[in-house]
Amino acid sequence: MFGRKFMALVGMLTLGSLLLVACTPAPTQAPVTEAPATEVPAAEVPPTPVPETPTPEPPPPEPKVLVICQSREPESLYLYGSAAQEAQHIWQALYDGPIDNRTYAYQSVILEKLPSLEDGDATIVTVIVQAGDWVVNAEDVVVELSEGVRVRPAGCRAPDCEIEFDGEPVQMDQMSAWFVIREDVSWSDGSAVTADDSVYSYEIVGDPDAVASRYIYQRTASYEAVDGQTVVWTGLPGYIDNLYYTNFWSPLPRRLWQEQLGYTAGELLTAPESSRMPLGWGPFVVTEWVAGEHIILERNPYYFRASEGLPYLDAVIFRFIPDVNAAVVQLLAGECDIITHDVPLSAQAEILLQMEERGLLELLFVTDTVWEHVDFGINPVGDYDRPDFFGDVRLRRAIAHCLDRQGVVDTLLYGRSVVPDSYVPPEHPLYADERLATYEYDPATGMALLEGLGWVDDGEGPRVAQDIEGIPDGTPLAFNWTSNAVPERMQYMQFFQQNLEACGIEVNLQSLPTAEWFAEGPTGPLFGRRFDMGSFAWRGDVEPPCELYASWQTPSAENGWEDRGNNTGFSNEAYDAACRLALESLPGTEDYIEGHLEAQRIFSEQLPVIPLYLHLRMVAARLGVIGLSLDSTETSEMWNIEAFDLP
Repeated sequence: MFGRKFMALVGMLTLGSLLLVACTPAPTQAPVTEAPATEVPAAEVPPTPVPETPTPEPPPPEPKVLVICQSREPESLYLYGSAAQEAQHIWQALYDGPIDNRTYAYQSVILEKLPSLEDGDATIVTVIVQAGDWVVNAEDVVVELSEGVRVRPAGCRAPDCEIEFDGEPVQMDQMSAWFVIREDVSWSDGSAVTADDSVYSYEIVGDPDAVASRYIYQRTASYEAVDGQTVVWTGLPGYIDNLYYTNFWSPLPRRLWQEQLGYTAGELLTAPESSRMPLGWGPFVVTEWVAGEHIILERNPYYFRASEGLPYLDAVIFRFIPDVNAAVVQLLAGECDIITHDVPLSAQAEILLQMEERGLLELLFVTDTVWEHVDFGINPVGDYDRPDFFGDVRLRRAIAHCLDRQGVVDTLLYGRSVVPDSYVPPEHPLYADERLATYEYDPATGMALLEGLGWVDDGEGPRVAQDIEGIPDGTPLAFNWTSNAVPERMQYMQFFQQNLEACGIEVNLQSLPTAEWFAEGPTGPLFGRRFDMGSFAWRGDVEPPCELYASWQTPSAENGWEDRGNNTGFSNEAYDAACRLALESLPGTEDYIEGHLEAQRIFSEQLPVIPLYLHLRMVAARLGVIGLSLDSTETSEMWNIEAFDLP
């Protein structure tokens, strides 16, 4: 285990030269009275040799040890035993990649490249299927093909060309992708990472004991190693995956876990070789785990980027400190170098910002893919009795103009977040920027819209209806704004309540338990479509989620309340058409891009929800930490830990 003390410099030994000096008295000089005698030269005395001063060995450099303080201790480091954030930080040190997600784009790490249809290492071929074959039907459900099942025949990408299987063989499309692992990638014991290790990982995912998403696994026809470095994924007929180039399973060491130790998938959940000290191919390897205290990782000598001088650090220590105050104290004392974003730093944000101004630490912020929004109950269920406040888009626009969203960002989020005009973050490459309708904070415009609709100010409380179709005259413009009891959410709702009051709109704020607010329909208020206005957040991804506001995603009795996207009940044919075009096209194609851009344009004009702001992630670091870089789409700030360094 490495310490954090400094070694004292060894003092240099200086040897003095001994000089022997013979002291003889000088003779008295007499006057010359005769010719001087012939001089006899003195005998030559050889110089006294001076011993050479030995050059001391320089002291070894002090090991570079970075201490990272995170909120909680992971239960396990097994890839299919825990999906919690506290394990993901350490996974970044153990496994580099295999594919990184940087700024809404994927990048290969241990693969030669990501496959693509353009390059030919991904294909779509036509196959013949018949009754009894497993396929993905038109509703993206894995089924055994039988009469009456609706499927998309070869070349079909839209509902209007779907057919009903009648028992006769039919041609369908089938997608494949080739993944080639770099030959220089090794496990931390020096053995090669192979394609078969990735196949082993795929096999484990299929075991019920594994804690992993099986969505892609269930839609996979085969996943096979064709040589030592190449694995081929083939989807079921009918499954055309826009993210096909990510269908690679992170390798696991079959040779050690299965062949040598004989572990089953269930045993891997608790085996020390998988849960406590797993092999990896990343820059570091676990050398010590003290329960409740820390995990130490040291440099992996077999790291495939070692020739680049990586990693720069000799060791990394992960400490578990759930209390934000204790974590900050340790940071200031030099006992922590980084405090990860899962420690609740926002609770001490004002103090931390002051410390940053005084040069005591560094704060890093990044906007997350999570975006906060307020939704309108445009089309509630039939027995939810209230006036149709939100059916007219002009009222929704008026409310948007009355909300000081930038004010919330400035006061609650330290001015570090942004107000988007779409369900896509502004830094996303498919953000429809110039096409989007915008709604600046402009109460005068908002009140003018309300007046034009017939919501008049009588000077006695909220505005009231006058000559508005479907709403009785004198009805007050008053309704509920509901959410769950998240402190930040309640703060901005109170802020906006004052904004709306200034525009003549009365809102009653409601706070429900989280389980109740997000309960499924028909009883849940949000997804049972029994609300007026409601706040929550969605998490974004690489693909813009246009389906969130598609009419076919509206939760209802007809679909068994299973769809949980379009809780507003918003329905717009042009929006649906643009979203379908995007979803039914492959990434990079003209239709894919145009569909997503057009869907955002319609969304911003029709405004079924008001985007409020992007969530923030905050990280604190000791001054001098090098290489720490936050990315919106990487869930852990440790994504490039191999490049971290200390001065």
